[in-house]
Amino acid sequence: MKRRDRAPAPSGNLFAARRPLIARRCVHLDLKGVPPTPARLIKLPGIFAAARYNAILVEWEDSFPWTIDARFQSETAYSPDIVKKFVKAAEEAGMEIIPLVQCLGHMETPLHFPEYAALRETPREDSALNPLAPGARDLVENMMEDVLKLMPNVKRFHLGGDEVWAFGTHPDTKRYIARHGKGKLYLRHVEPLLDKLNKLKIRPLLWHDMMRDWDSRALKRLARKSDLVVWGYGEHPDTTKHHFSRKIIERFVRNNMSLWGGTAYKGADGVDADLPNIARREANAMAWAEVAVRYGFAGVIATAWSRYWTGACQNEPIEGALDSAFNVGVILHDGKPPRGGIESCRRELLRLAGGRAVVRARNFLKTLSEARNNAWQGIRVLRHVIITLSGDRRRFPSSFMARYMENIGRQMAAAEAAAEDVRRALAGFIAPVWIDRYLAERIESLREEYDLLGERIRQLNRDAKKTVV
Repeated sequence: MKRRDRAPAPSGNLFAARRPLIARRCVHLDLKGVPPTPARLIKLPGIFAAARYNAILVEWEDSFPWTIDARFQSETAYSPDIVKKFVKAAEEAGMEIIPLVQCLGHMETPLHFPEYAALRETPREDSALNPLAPGARDLVENMMEDVLKLMPNVKRFHLGGDEVWAFGTHPDTKRYIARHGKGKLYLRHVEPLLDKLNKLKIRPLLWHDMMRDWDSRALKRLARKSDLVVWGYGEHPDTTKHHFSRKIIERFVRNNMSLWGGTAYKGADGVDADLPNIARREANAMAWAEVAVRYGFAGVIATAWSRYWTGACQNEPIEGALDSAFNVGVILHDGKPPRGGIESCRRELLRLAGGRAVVRARNFLKTLSEARNNAWQGIRVLRHVIITLSGDRRRFPSSFMARYMENIGRQMAAAEAAAEDVRRALAGFIAPVWIDRYLAERIESLREEYDLLGERIRQLNRDAKKTVV
């Protein structure tokens, strides 16, 4: 297919290797938080192609135009026409699209509605699907079909399947696991979905964490029908003791699993973070690039979480993290960061259409982050001081409180000013409703805590006046 309207080719200063270290370099779009406007969504494939990614993992969530139940859509869900234009833009940029539909955990979008409560693993837990509940698999299958209607030519399809915290807690599933094991219960629900995709010549992918303690028979059965994506965002698999350790990876390898790595270019440095920790993202990407080569992984995905779960606050808008996306893209292509470091990635962004606005948005997000973090630190310290003075009246009154309140107030004013700068910088990239909510999560929560703190100090002063020394 002829490519049109592509982003400018990357400069020679950014990429050093003539051939990519890792064949499939996939970038993630998590659209359940701070979703791009339709116009921006359509331009993102060209930008990611400039960072030499060659696939996009699209986690549609409530941004998809669901027909199975229109209530699954957010107020800014994309139209079918926009989805088709996005797919076309990706094809023209030479990028494979991999859709993601959750199959077991992170199912809050449908399960929080009372009509779907019977499908929950536990009555009060709307994140986990009960794999034995009648209709549970039908729900997932219908969502898959909705997506495939608008994306009929995909070669791979991600079914999620991670972090099913309530897995096996329902009396029925608990009994099933006791009799047959976790792997067999998981496969009882998921395997027909894998078979359906395989019949369509589509290779499924699943996150790996639920399979860590499966027996070899279950792993080998899964290996015939799906790839696994081993994800972990904080350490090196060789040194970590967590769920993505080398020991776990090697066990998957022994059981003939086709593996992908899962690093992150954003969304892995705090539930309410505004920007990625560049040094941490770089080190983790370097680790996965090395591990991917060592074990012959099929590819690596640079994830980009916009919410940690459906009910969490939004975090790290894409526009503030594109420098990190380029940096990770270089690492997955070359096996090392660009010679000029992160600053070379920022210079590269300036060459792209809208690049100056992107760099400006990042700078304002940095100012916002620093100011509100300083304010929260002041509030935390002052809370400790209030407890000290409440328990030891000989240390009261203290001018420390007034000084800290003044400083917190200055930091809050700086955060509020930066929030308005962020609002203007993100205009056109993100719909106003999501910008408003993103900033409210940061400013209103801070304001509420500041006001409560002020009232607590006033009460402390009133109590002190009543005390006879």
